[in-house]
Amino acid sequence: MKTVRLTAAQAMVRYLSVQRNHDGEDFFGGCWAIFGHGNVAGMGEALHGAGDSFPTWRGHNEQSMAHAAIAYAKASNRKRAMAVTTSIGPGATNMVTAAALAHVNRLPVLFIPGDVFANRAPDPVLQQIEDFGDGTISANDCFKPVSRYFDRITRPEQLLTALPRAMAVLTNPADCGPVTLGFCQDVQAEAYDWPESFFAPKKWKHLRPRADLQQIEDAIGAITSVKKPLIIAGGGVHYAQACDDLRDFAHRHNIPVAETQAGKSALPWDDDLNMGSIGVTGASSANAIAEDADLIIAVGTRLQDFTTGSWSLFKNPDRRILSINVAAYDARKHDAISVVGDAKVTLAELTNALADYRAGAVDPALKQSWMDAVEGVTAAPTGNALPTDAQVIGAVQRSTDENAIVVCAAGGLPGELHKLWKAARPNGYHVEYGFSCMGYEIAGGLGVKMACPDRDVVVMVGDGSYMMMNSELATSVMLGHKIITVILDNRGFGCINRLQMATGGESFNNLLDTARHVVPSAIDFAAHAGAMGAIAEKVSSINELEDAMVRATEADRSYVVVIDTDPLPSTEAGGHWWDVAVPEVSVRPSVNEARKNYEAALKKQRPGD
Repeated sequence: MKTVRLTAAQAMVRYLSVQRNHDGEDFFGGCWAIFGHGNVAGMGEALHGAGDSFPTWRGHNEQSMAHAAIAYAKASNRKRAMAVTTSIGPGATNMVTAAALAHVNRLPVLFIPGDVFANRAPDPVLQQIEDFGDGTISANDCFKPVSRYFDRITRPEQLLTALPRAMAVLTNPADCGPVTLGFCQDVQAEAYDWPESFFAPKKWKHLRPRADLQQIEDAIGAITSVKKPLIIAGGGVHYAQACDDLRDFAHRHNIPVAETQAGKSALPWDDDLNMGSIGVTGASSANAIAEDADLIIAVGTRLQDFTTGSWSLFKNPDRRILSINVAAYDARKHDAISVVGDAKVTLAELTNALADYRAGAVDPALKQSWMDAVEGVTAAPTGNALPTDAQVIGAVQRSTDENAIVVCAAGGLPGELHKLWKAARPNGYHVEYGFSCMGYEIAGGLGVKMACPDRDVVVMVGDGSYMMMNSELATSVMLGHKIITVILDNRGFGCINRLQMATGGESFNNLLDTARHVVPSAIDFAAHAGAMGAIAEKVSSINELEDAMVRATEADRSYVVVIDTDPLPSTEAGGHWWDVAVPEVSVRPSVNEARKNYEAALKKQRPGD
């Protein structure tokens, strides 16, 4: 057996650099790295030696560079991914939030945080977490509940089994999610005689498991026995590259489609059967059909509470759920008729098996009425009042190419975008709403641009999220990956402020002007963005915003446009109830009234049905 002598870190990097996806492309788009004492000597030397064969990208924050890696994977439909390495201690724990985001959204990312010394000779090392009752614990154990696979590398040869296991998770559509390999810092530098065969290029096939024949028969029986089915398209439609199959299935059998946040853009917005967004942030057209549907065909979706209106949306007493999902865990939720299989294969199989079956007619007035409402709320204002989020969305939509990708994550904007954005092409809508993580937006936009360099990327972010995490704007400039960022400044956390007031509370500690302070906030976002190397300007009207978007599109580097917005209004059309518990006891009448309304709404839930 031929061997090659390498350090464990060098072996890891070499192995990762020769992994391929089913199209023959490099599976990894490189490694994000912030070096510290836990990874600079071992991983740092290994990555330097790899050069362009496994490029290293430098971020400014461990969490945000991990977000960029995750967005890269999402924009690549999980066909490609990135690795992220940090030191031990805060460098590692800064990534735990990103790991949770990847876990919730079923997205592949490889975390390689440095770890303590396996030989324990210098214990406790700088930044080491010591568990008084367990000597095997380190800070990296925080990753265990938010990783699909976790391992701690305490000997070099453990990589011979750990790395193939990691790849199996990252490339498996059912098990896909974050992998964490805590890499002991002394082990990174240890040498070992590795079999040369370990570094032979490997192609990981895209698995498309077929559903059990009995499950297919059950699905056929369920569909042919109803007249008013509704398809809910989730992110799994994109990951299975099943958008065309979904369209064929829906049109052949005349079944309307509603889209989750992750599923949006599976069908073009102007497709006759695309009834719009579903649930709490849903279109009135989609929600009206959902309320009356006798069969919910969930394709590639977790059916989270925003999708189901906290399980109060589906009101037909005879309704059933048919769940098509490659992950058995998701397919079996809520006593659904389960079809565990790849969405593309399953939809094609059902399309043929259902033959001439067609559901009842879909009232075209439902969608037309909704689109009229969209046009109304997104039109430019006629007065001088501060614009709403919806009006800003309308301006960005009108001045953006249909091939552009809009990126967002948290606050009120995802709800407004879900309702109002007209996605014309698959993957043109990139909103992280599984974990709804503030701070994802700009880093995510960078990752999207790295995955899709030929498409414009427009990041829409509120001032609150921008303040939480903005440093990768500088990275986008440094790397030459241009993103357009629109900052909507409503002076605080406007979305939660509205929720606070809707549950009977007073505006408190959410908006900057109702929080405790000595000096009033006066943040100059344009100056801040400009200081990081972006071209930046502030506009004072919707018309000025549209003009600025033209300049941003033509610019040669990242561009930021800032606009002040009204924190109070949101789109009243569409939407649905969401379960947010209201205090049972309060001295304030507004809270007591909100509790009374809450208790009445709870009676409409059907969580176990």
